[in-house]
Amino acid sequence: MAKTYSPSDHFPTIDKCKSEGRGNHTSVVTDLDSTLLFGRDSFPYFALVAFDVGGILRLFFLLLFTPFIGILYHFVSESAAIRLMIFATFVGVKVDDIKSAAGTVLPKHYSGDLHPETWSVFSLCGKRCVLTAKPRIMVEPFLKNHLEVDLVLGTEISTYKGRATGFVARPGVLVGKNKANALRKSFDEASMPEIAIGDRKSDFDFMKLCKERYVVPSKVGIRPVSQEQLPKPVIFHDGRLVQKPTPLMAFLIILWIPITAFL
Repeated sequence: MAKTYSPSDHFPTIDKCKSEGRGNHTSVVTDLDSTLLFGRDSFPYFALVAFDVGGILRLFFLLLFTPFIGILYHFVSESAAIRLMIFATFVGVKVDDIKSAAGTVLPKHYSGDLHPETWSVFSLCGKRCVLTAKPRIMVEPFLKNHLEVDLVLGTEISTYKGRATGFVARPGVLVGKNKANALRKSFDEASMPEIAIGDRKSDFDFMKLCKERYVVPSKVGIRPVSQEQLPKPVIFHDGRLVQKPTPLMAFLIILWIPITAFL
């Protein structure tokens, strides 16, 4: 029987990272999904934004594209899947509305997915950078305001006259070599972060630029970091979805809201 591939075959796991000697002088860069956050599925976060900026019609629009997003992710590329998800969620939406949703809706849900092992290392470092394929506009408010991240490098969305076009700006979705290139543009060799944390093969390109490299293995039953451990606790705003919607939950919401109008 062939051996199952695991990123930990290449780099030590995050629990092997020593906490001694870390401090303000130590710098770290980490991926977001399945690394700093233990959730890997991006749909719930995009669905939360879609519902907040465009109600059930925008949520329905995103849901229509979900099967094609899954096909692209599994059979074409992660980059293509993210591009389509960005298009379905953002096309025609005001940039200010996206920023508002990112600052008021998403932090509560991101904080509920914060990986304890990654956070235990990340929080000890004085200089923090997050490198992600997600749109920077979606993640930066939470990371900077609540986790005190110094630099967020994410996928940039294209805009025109204050609205999102639905397309991705150059250099494209930050996956694979694009992540490594973004890190090189932000840091020279002397200032490159000492610690790199990732979770999959496509992270190896940027991880190899750093002195220490660790991977976050997939685990079940992880308990997220408590609100009390965050530098700045998250306050959830009422009037929005309480739980992260799965595709099935999103479908039920779309069916239920029109029914409530007649009750």
